Amino acid sequence: MAELQIRTLDTRDNDFDIQLTKLLAWESVSDQAVAQSVSEIIAAVRSRGDAALVEYSRQFDGLDIDSAAALEIPFQRLQEALQRIPTDQRQALEAAAKRVRQYHEHQNQQSWSYTEADGTVLGQQITAMERVGLYVPGGKATYPSSVLMNAVPAKVAGVDELIMVSPTPGGFVNDMVLAAAAIAGVDRVFTIGGAQAVAALAFGTESVPKVDKIVGPGNIYVATAKRQVFGSVGLDMIAGPSEILVVCDGQTNPDWIAMDLFSQAEHDEDAQSILLSPDAAFLDAVKTSMARLLPGLSRADIVRQSLAERGALVLVKDMEEVVALINRIAPEHLELSVEEPEALLPNIRHAGAIFMGRHTPEALGDYCAGPNHVLPTSGTARFSSPLGVYDFQKRSSLIQCSVSGASELAKTASVLARGESLTAHAISAEYRIQEEGNE
Repeated sequence: MAELQIRTLDTRDNDFDIQLTKLLAWESVSDQAVAQSVSEIIAAVRSRGDAALVEYSRQFDGLDIDSAAALEIPFQRLQEALQRIPTDQRQALEAAAKRVRQYHEHQNQQSWSYTEADGTVLGQQITAMERVGLYVPGGKATYPSSVLMNAVPAKVAGVDELIMVSPTPGGFVNDMVLAAAAIAGVDRVFTIGGAQAVAALAFGTESVPKVDKIVGPGNIYVATAKRQVFGSVGLDMIAGPSEILVVCDGQTNPDWIAMDLFSQAEHDEDAQSILLSPDAAFLDAVKTSMARLLPGLSRADIVRQSLAERGALVLVKDMEEVVALINRIAPEHLELSVEEPEALLPNIRHAGAIFMGRHTPEALGDYCAGPNHVLPTSGTARFSSPLGVYDFQKRSSLIQCSVSGASELAKTASVLARGESLTAHAISAEYRIQEEGNE
């Protein structure tokens, strides 16, 4: 059996900055052959609709179907799946959904307005999107937790209709995924995946309705398709491999930290797990724990490759240096396994989700803590946030001018419009200017 391999870095090394940059580098969706294939699939779905979906489902998923009608799972089938899964699974899904719903209800935005002294009213109106598409991976792995994390906040936001797509290679349908869809309030489910599913949601076909936004993770073909349809439809994000950054002061059980690092590495070979600690002996202890625990994992080969290619144990000088590294890395998941995590918070600017304390492993956030597990990856936490209710709501500005308010604003608008040589703008505003003493 292959030995555990994971690089060890020291911030005191002269080439540390170069090594960290190389470690963090990730090129997502850059394969030209994939991009070309995806372009052809999207064009086919746009031009031939359901016929193209049937063709690709037969070709890629091995489905023996003759019409697109066979691609939709009846709503009753979702309810049957909910009844069929083991009781403990149903209870776990329901408990997780309840916590996710309760958390996201705190995110609901409200419309607001205020009235100025002259009677002009300004404000903001919040409205939910009408229809959203949810992509759920199928095949190698199925993720009912992702169904909850994407669908529940959409429903909390007030989305009218939620359309779920998920591939079923060889006709295999995962009951837990369907049960999660039933619990989360998904309205319609189609057994399509890949770039063809993204195209169907973005542009619509005879059977699949066009949506306003597409959310949910997928493989390189799905990610590439999302890039190509953006603009015709809204997107949540283009997600890269899963990642975790663990900070530990050396006082947590090293077995716990080892398993926390494994929890991300087992996603796939490109996932990234990094540990920062000022305690060199603790880093050695964690590495020993990893070597001992790794053989017992069901996905040991994936974990081993992930750690060898993208993992690292990093020795830092102190906690002040830790904060600087956190903000540079901008991790998807950040575990602060330290005595006083609250003390670090004020200076942490970039992280998708922050897990505080020794008893808060990232795995709890993946399933049932409540906050969303759809998070920015590959450093995009510098400018992106977790998926939430706000991603399914839109804001419309409200402006209602009183007579006197319009008159005053028009004077300013007129000057600015003529400065930009936009005469019609200026005259439109000037029509509203009132003569002195004239109501």
